[in-house]
Amino acid sequence: MNPPLPDPRNASILVHVGGRLVPRAEAKVSVFDSSVQGGDAVWEGLRVYGGRVFALDAHLDRLMDSAKALAFEGVPTRDDVRRAVLDTLKANGMRDGAHVRLTLTRGEKVTSGMNPKFNRSGTCLIVLAEWKAPVYGSGGLTLVTSSVRRNPPMCVDSKIHHNNLINNILAKIEANVAGADDALMLDVEGYVAETNATNVFLVKRGVLRTPFADHCLPGITRRVVLELAREASIPCEERRLSLAEFHAADEVFTTGTMGEISWVRTLDGREIGASIGPVTRRVAELYARRVASEGEPIPA
Repeated sequence: MNPPLPDPRNASILVHVGGRLVPRAEAKVSVFDSSVQGGDAVWEGLRVYGGRVFALDAHLDRLMDSAKALAFEGVPTRDDVRRAVLDTLKANGMRDGAHVRLTLTRGEKVTSGMNPKFNRSGTCLIVLAEWKAPVYGSGGLTLVTSSVRRNPPMCVDSKIHHNNLINNILAKIEANVAGADDALMLDVEGYVAETNATNVFLVKRGVLRTPFADHCLPGITRRVVLELAREASIPCEERRLSLAEFHAADEVFTTGTMGEISWVRTLDGREIGASIGPVTRRVAELYARRVASEGEPIPA
């Protein structure tokens, strides 16, 4: 018996795979695809609001930059990717309350192995659009600090939005075992980087702070929040932040396309706040206004 889907509407979605829109049950890649062979792919998460795809150009910038950094060959054009995203959303009738997982793999290999020289067919584009509300509820997150460290740039640069997510998965397993929503990840020197799934901010005495985007993903939602804070004259800064600073913070919240702005109730058993803090609430309101008013229109 198949397990129930989080949203039953997703049983009948159409998925774009390798240039074709196919039913969910037929949405597959070859066992020789690089994503299967070695997690050799790059990806983006997009969200749809009121008939528009928010920050599509920014996500396409990062997708293309990541593919170039990994020396992908046979990459589709920006216009091709844009068209695939919009066509997939249109075909599924998705104009609000939807999330898109956009993946570009190095493509199919002629034989198994890690060597990119085995890739001779160009890349494979996957557009997976689902009916999906923000993944976190409104009751505040519980975080625990993971023993798994975030990769430093000397190992895998976080500015490449790649599919090698085993560090994040191991951290998420620790959060699951602890009964927490997510895990806070530190860098190799013990400073806070991000969570297993999101960027993270703290507020102390009215000042908004977030880690440098060196050991964490330079998230698009993160960037929008910094822009909104500066426009609203909310003091904000990027710098190295210790775990003790997060434990003693007045407010903590996470940012990401999948979860938007989510406030943190507890971290490692310390209560950060019994309810959403004033700065977090203000940032969330500003973000909601921004996503409701900007984005790439989905064709009718």
